[in-house]
Amino acid sequence: MNDIVMLQRKYKLLGPRLDEFTMRLCAAADAMTIGRGGLSLVAKASGLSRNTIYAGLNDLKQTVELAGESKKMERRIRRIGGGRKRLTESNPGLLQDLDKLVDPVTRGDPESPLRWTCKSTTKLAKELRDRGHQVCQRTIWALLSELGYSMQSNRKTLEGIKHPDRNAQFLYISEKVQHFQQAGFPVISVDTKKKELVGRFKNEGREWQRKGQPEEVNIHDFADKELGKIVPYGVYDMTHNQGWVSVGINHDTAEFAVATIRRWWKRMGFSLYPQATELLITADGGGSNGSRVRLWKVELQRLAEEFNMNIHVCHFPPGTSKWNKIEHRMFCHITENWRSRPLSSRAVIVNLIADTRTEKGLTIKAEIDDAFYSTGIKIPDEEMANLAITRDDFHGEWNYKIRPRNNS
Repeated sequence: MNDIVMLQRKYKLLGPRLDEFTMRLCAAADAMTIGRGGLSLVAKASGLSRNTIYAGLNDLKQTVELAGESKKMERRIRRIGGGRKRLTESNPGLLQDLDKLVDPVTRGDPESPLRWTCKSTTKLAKELRDRGHQVCQRTIWALLSELGYSMQSNRKTLEGIKHPDRNAQFLYISEKVQHFQQAGFPVISVDTKKKELVGRFKNEGREWQRKGQPEEVNIHDFADKELGKIVPYGVYDMTHNQGWVSVGINHDTAEFAVATIRRWWKRMGFSLYPQATELLITADGGGSNGSRVRLWKVELQRLAEEFNMNIHVCHFPPGTSKWNKIEHRMFCHITENWRSRPLSSRAVIVNLIADTRTEKGLTIKAEIDDAFYSTGIKIPDEEMANLAITRDDFHGEWNYKIRPRNNS
């Protein structure tokens, strides 16, 4: 049970039995005991104002010294119901007007002046004062809490329109992956990690440093003309928990994606699967390896003929890229490994990627790919018609096989 809930229960039990003086003494004692932040916590739990608790703190610190004898300190006790009325009692329309301002679409005027602006407590207080309510910014905080509001950030929960066969495609991919793994064939998950600035730029996260000696980085995130950005494209071997990352230096294209798969096979894949005649690739539905990208299929055709291997591809349905294995089995660990570290050079980036490890034995190899990959390459219909591609019966636009044409 957290502190504020315990304090709320305490004051709910004691409130009817304490007079105003002992109530503020009790609150002041709790605030002193808690220490830093105690006054705000007690004020919220007890419903007393901060000024009242400050008065209690002064009462606790006072010492009364009377010459000759000690006498009971005289104090004035406020009668029940005395004191200044709560603002919401003297101004019953205040809460209603505040609620309309905070949520103007459902409760108020859609044309409210705060409809399209940041609803800070300062702006809310000003708007309410313009409407005749005498209220300060601090009071707004208390009133919003009373109305059930709290400061919250956006939460990613909406996935957009779900494809009716989304779950069926997940099941189809799962069954195909299991079938290939049981047969001893390679199964890889591929994707592009987001582009990163190269240089002494701020990287999100925190890392242990000597006190007062944080890592110093550039104030502005303007790309370095010489270092530019890098494009990490990854290949994750689901069976052996191994990965490969090609660090590109220009464009994320289908040609670059397939070149990365080629590098993975030559550097890592062939030694693990020397007898393989089939390869299964799971990929997102968009990006450089998207299901509608013609160059992706053309480059895979060349790869199939170069390796003399049937290449099977399964794409995830739209809007489900987070389910791609490479995201939460490799990329997330790379991000964790380089948190709070400036990616000051390409060599640093490669080392940080290659040194990423997990308790489950993940190993990654990385390499700079300094080749130039052109954008805007158009693939004519005639070349597409010449591909040796066989589409699966279930969603052939997502699931297909490309075989070497010399084996047709």
